[in-house]
Amino acid sequence: MALNTDRLILRAPCPADYPAFKAYFMSARARFTGGQPDPILAWSRFCVTLGHHIMRGYGVFTILERSTHSPIGAAGPFFPEGWPEPEIAWQIWDAAHEGKGFAQEAVLAARAHACKTLGWTRPASLIAPENHRSAALARRLDCTHEGDFTHPHFGLLQVWRHPVL
Repeated sequence: MALNTDRLILRAPCPADYPAFKAYFMSARARFTGGQPDPILAWSRFCVTLGHHIMRGYGVFTILERSTHSPIGAAGPFFPEGWPEPEIAWQIWDAAHEGKGFAQEAVLAARAHACKTLGWTRPASLIAPENHRSAALARRLDCTHEGDFTHPHFGLLQVWRHPVL
């Protein structure tokens, strides 16, 4: 299954996405999403992304720029072990794709999918307090900061609640 927007294709992740994910995960860009300069951990986290689809029957989509079919990030429903509830997650993997509205476009499509197809009524997004860009996007998506959650590996995370669709 794929979701299409004006500029993007959102599809299930596949092994061909790993090099772009690995470059992101091992960079400072991933500091708010558990990234580390460790290729073994990058491999494990990517396998979590692939396996999430098997374990839950859904998961984040790889975001492809429609004009190039290049993977530029991930967005979508995510509910790994240890999370307080399902969330709508997002990442833009390369700074060259930031500031163009790709994340917002992808999240709107993924959120609509989660609500219409998965039956979610008011999904959350978990955001590190220092991740000001993601918090700004959450506000543009009409989310509200509802509270905090402390994850045993990721530390303090803010719970941003999406509006009723």
